[in-house]
Amino acid sequence: MTKSTKNFALPLAFIGIMFFAIGFALGINSFLIPVLQGSLGITSAESYLIIAATFVPFLIFGYPASMTIKKIGYKRTMSLSFLMFAVAFGLFIPSASYESFHLFLFAAFVSGTANAFLQASVNPYITILGPIDSAAKRISIMGICNKLAWPVAPAFLAFLIGKSMNDTVISDLFLPFYVIIAVFIVLGLISLMAPLPEVKAAGEDGNDEENACPYAAKKTSVWQFPHLLLGCLALFLYVGVETVSLGTLVDYAASLGLPNPEIYASVSPIGIVIGYICGIIFIPKYISQATALKICSVIAIVGSLLVVITPADISIYFLALLALGCSLMWPALWPLAMADLGKFTKAGSSLLIMAMAGGAVIPTLFGYFKDIAGAQNAYWVCLPCFVFILYYGIAGYKIRTK
Repeated sequence: MTKSTKNFALPLAFIGIMFFAIGFALGINSFLIPVLQGSLGITSAESYLIIAATFVPFLIFGYPASMTIKKIGYKRTMSLSFLMFAVAFGLFIPSASYESFHLFLFAAFVSGTANAFLQASVNPYITILGPIDSAAKRISIMGICNKLAWPVAPAFLAFLIGKSMNDTVISDLFLPFYVIIAVFIVLGLISLMAPLPEVKAAGEDGNDEENACPYAAKKTSVWQFPHLLLGCLALFLYVGVETVSLGTLVDYAASLGLPNPEIYASVSPIGIVIGYICGIIFIPKYISQATALKICSVIAIVGSLLVVITPADISIYFLALLALGCSLMWPALWPLAMADLGKFTKAGSSLLIMAMAGGAVIPTLFGYFKDIAGAQNAYWVCLPCFVFILYYGIAGYKIRTK
């Protein structure tokens, strides 16, 4: 590290606000999807393109985001991303005015671009802000901030609109988006003035890399790190299934005919927050990041099976168990995949950000299978994803080249 990080409570507090903003922006999708289905008469597969449009920018802008960070630093990139969010939610207003699904997709794409830049800055920042073996603990703290925001978003929209989601139409969305635009502009100004020191990973600046990060010293390309590449695939699958667990709850509750379906948005975040609390307590004092990944993978596999084989009216609650399994995957995957990258840290981070495009692919597959086989059977898409993540936690992260 280039700066002592013995006391980084204040930077953690500011980064926590940013993780909350990320979760809030994504949580809005869980409210929009059923509203658009009801107002525009579109299919489930079409409505889940909103989530796809939010995550496709990670693939497109992952590398440009890392170059932006290299040029202007972490803090200015964070501030820039909030201004991009404000523009995105400004675009949602004409989308609602014209009741245009294509404009909604474009607005979601711009929101996803802002999210890509913010994720590209806050995730590596929190990973290298302190010791790498305790990175999962710091990310778990941030994860609580992030996941609590998912159910807040639909509840906040319903509160501002003054109606249940079942009674909401597109024309009701104007006021919430005006408020959200103002909030994100304020967050952009706050992040620009926040006391966030610029940090670097060991060996990242190329000085004394032979001693700081000997594994990376002889490498000439980021593609020479198999544990990183396998980690990217694991992260691709993880982001997809976690987005399914968080973003489909309201729609699933509506498809089951449950009253006030927006209140079910809290089921999965509860499971994830419980997992994050365990991560804060047990990592790294009692269990390693790799062990946490293995335990969570097994829990997620069991949870995904229970979601699809139990009676439909109670299966929705097992999404909390599936989400509990997801909880420590993100905190564990990032440090395991970014370990020993040295001067390739920013490049490796950009690949991981690009891998978040899994949030576009897996939920879209879920929507497609929902139209074919029903909402409950669509959750089968999660099982093979968790099996691969379990493999990465057992062996994939250990693979190194000479």
